[in-house]
Amino acid sequence: MLTQNKRLITIMLSVGLLLLIPLIGMQFSNDVNWTVSDFLVAGGLLLGAGLTIEIVIRTIKKKQTRILLILIIAAILLLTWAELAVGVFGTPFAGS
Repeated sequence: MLTQNKRLITIMLSVGLLLLIPLIGMQFSNDVNWTVSDFLVAGGLLLGAGLTIEIVIRTIKKKQTRILLILIIAAILLLTWAELAVGVFGTPFAGS
């Protein structure tokens, strides 16, 4: 139980640290221009992916299946992030 709680704390701290990157970047460059909603969406995506991976780790016992599901979750996260960032697929989801 203690290990599981450490993983949850690690996930939350990782999300916070990742969100510090654009926050610090905004202090040094005008090229990084995130709004509060950008931080909320990014935090939601990262936290959602992290918690979903945690659920997979806790519930799926077969190692190959677990790795496959984690890779699928990571791919969905990256594709969603790319679509929201630059509209790779040109969907209305990205604001096109």
